[in-house]
Amino acid sequence: MGVMDRSRSWAVALAGIAVGCAAGLALAFTGTVHAPAALAQFAGAEKSAGTSEGPQLGAGSAPDADVGGGGGVHSRFAILAREASPGVVNVHTSKTVVQQFPDLGPFGDLFGGLFDRRFGGGPRSPQGQPEPRRFTVPSLGSGFVISEDGLIVTNYHVVEEVDKLEIVFVDGTHSDAEVVGTDPKTDIALVRAKEKRAYTALRLGDSAALLPGDWVIAVGNPFGLDHTVTAGIVSATGRDIGQGPYDDYIQTDAAINPGNSGGPLLNIAGEVVGINTAINPQANTIGFAVPINMAKEILPQLEQGKQVVRGWLGVGVQPVTAELADALHLETQQGALIRQVTPKGPAAKAGLERRDVILRFGDKPIEKMRELPRAVAATAPGTKVELEVVRDGKHLKKTIEVGKLEEETAKVERGEKGAPSDDTGSTAFGFDITDGEGGAQITNVYPGGPGESAGLEVGDVIKEVDRKPVDGALDAENKLRAARDKTLLVIEREGSSLLVVVKRSK
Repeated sequence: MGVMDRSRSWAVALAGIAVGCAAGLALAFTGTVHAPAALAQFAGAEKSAGTSEGPQLGAGSAPDADVGGGGGVHSRFAILAREASPGVVNVHTSKTVVQQFPDLGPFGDLFGGLFDRRFGGGPRSPQGQPEPRRFTVPSLGSGFVISEDGLIVTNYHVVEEVDKLEIVFVDGTHSDAEVVGTDPKTDIALVRAKEKRAYTALRLGDSAALLPGDWVIAVGNPFGLDHTVTAGIVSATGRDIGQGPYDDYIQTDAAINPGNSGGPLLNIAGEVVGINTAINPQANTIGFAVPINMAKEILPQLEQGKQVVRGWLGVGVQPVTAELADALHLETQQGALIRQVTPKGPAAKAGLERRDVILRFGDKPIEKMRELPRAVAATAPGTKVELEVVRDGKHLKKTIEVGKLEEETAKVERGEKGAPSDDTGSTAFGFDITDGEGGAQITNVYPGGPGESAGLEVGDVIKEVDRKPVDGALDAENKLRAARDKTLLVIEREGSSLLVVVKRSK
């Protein structure tokens, strides 16, 4: 995808205690594959909450109803937490961080003593510069067991580039572990514990069955406080928090804190419905979890140690604004507006054109632009899909064969060979653009985003990025992608030029 729509821009902190860990999109979609034996039970059609095999706790009962057990009277939350605890683990990691000292230039001898006193001395270069120092930095996260042979799900940002990985179970025992597979685009990782022991696997539910208001429980390792249990409700589903085109988060008010990353979000039947992933650091009760159905689609591939196979449409899309709907004579603002078609790509071969609006992908209606990548993500490359599009006021049917995103294609769509990206160009700076007269015109500024903070307005025309002239939206996207985190823009507004510094979203 190209320019993406964000009705809100959240400051999202990944909920893991780590130094330098961040969850990393070109238009790329997850394909469906056959599941190997260990994960075969998780593939295919999903079951509604409370219908999975295994002991049930009465999904329809009120969670605060008293339940007898353990010599006393306990809430259903307590029973769920007790039964789930053997399958919830703490993830202890460590990585080596290199500390680079500033270049003192000709003042190395003058200030060298200061660095010796501050950092305890150490090796120096012939120019008097302190040599880089290496530190081992520990990190904490959470995870949950999904198979009897020790497969554990956690977040990618919990295990990203770690040197050591250790799993700690509820009984205090430890096991070394290894990373089996990762998918940065969805922030999901699969690891395997090496210890020979009996593993308690948690049942995976159906996140599509969740409704706002449903009770959920988060279990994890916040701030190193192992097996902390918090309860709340599903606040919303399908949340887009600006992390990529696959955003489909479950929002919950169950307390999630740093260290909860990778832990399970359970429904009242004791099934995993989400992977706790992120928080809004400016709020106390806004947390986000990756839907477990998204994980089910890629876990079989991760278990085999493969890179996740994704599809490719070969289009850049943008939301349909009121102004665009009026200009294109569209009846509604629904759908995904094609702003460019990659030559010889699947969309070009299917006869799609710029200014077409995709209203349906297969049997899935596309009401908002962001729904298109999620729909295609569930489609295997090579699948033929019928599209419903609007062109010049007429509804057309087009059949497209979803392509496979190769690494070279991904580089192109990230802008390394001239095509726009999803979240590293203008969207990373908090605005959408299109071709404008003598530059790139801003068509949308995200509320609360860096573009709004910098004073950018709809209608501004970007003339330069970091002192380099801009020739249209595509050129601007490429320059913004390569720009510094704080970049200087020259914009034209109502016949006058302005210089604006805008920051990249973190």
